Amino acid sequence: MKKVLITGLNSYVGNSFAKWVKDDTELSVEKISLRDGAWRGKDFSKFDVVLHVAGIAHVSTDPKQEQLYYEVNRDLTIEIAKKAKQDGVKQFIFMSSIIVYGDKIKDGVITEKTVPSPANFYGKSKLQAEDGILPLQSSNYNIAVVRPPMIYGKYSKGNYPKLAKIAKVSPIFPDIENQRSMLHIDNLSEFIKLLILNEDKGFFFPQNEEYVKTSEMVKLIGEAHGKKVKLVKIFNPFIKPFINKSNVLNKVFGNLKYEIETNKISKVNLKKSIDLTEI
Repeated sequence: MKKVLITGLNSYVGNSFAKWVKDDTELSVEKISLRDGAWRGKDFSKFDVVLHVAGIAHVSTDPKQEQLYYEVNRDLTIEIAKKAKQDGVKQFIFMSSIIVYGDKIKDGVITEKTVPSPANFYGKSKLQAEDGILPLQSSNYNIAVVRPPMIYGKYSKGNYPKLAKIAKVSPIFPDIENQRSMLHIDNLSEFIKLLILNEDKGFFFPQNEEYVKTSEMVKLIGEAHGKKVKLVKIFNPFIKPFINKSNVLNKVFGNLKYEIETNKISKVNLKKSIDLTEI
């Protein structure tokens, strides 16, 4: 049985993963708080894996917060990774983000050749954390960097709940063709489990098996609540010219997808994932 240490007591990803493998006979999980320095005195040697999910997850534009982002997302990550290696842990999994690619992605398609170019200090802090831990890789210490797209699921935060609110109240929604990579929390949890069991290293880009069309997702959310959302094209001429000019419209109707086939997870399909999230 592999012993996994999860950093952070209040992480949505960490707590969801712990719940996912609660009855698993191949993994055991323990969580630790990083809010004070007490973790520095803890012996990590009994763990096979450190799953590092602690950090500041939301995007802020407040310049006063910039230093905090680097201290938590970059410096703390590197310190934890170094301690894990020193104590004899065999694998370190770092939860990074698709945000390291920034907002100037050609056609909204990310390939293996796409170079990260973060647009804000959240993305920069994540990318610099990656750069700081990768040199620690050795023959007996595997570093796995996970760059998930938008994560959603029951009680998740971010853009998904905002769309869900619209789906619950609006009778119509613009029918605009787009494709976005998304990742249901159960698919992510299963992916992390496989990373651990396979003792993987390198970069990983997990996503649902299906790309998501925003309007279809809104329709499915409505159906989960017994409500019909009609998709209409009447607003398209007023929306399409501004998708690439407005951050808000781009997040809703723009393309943002991984064109990397190897990391698609099909444990939960789109319809089922919406039902699990909404019901």
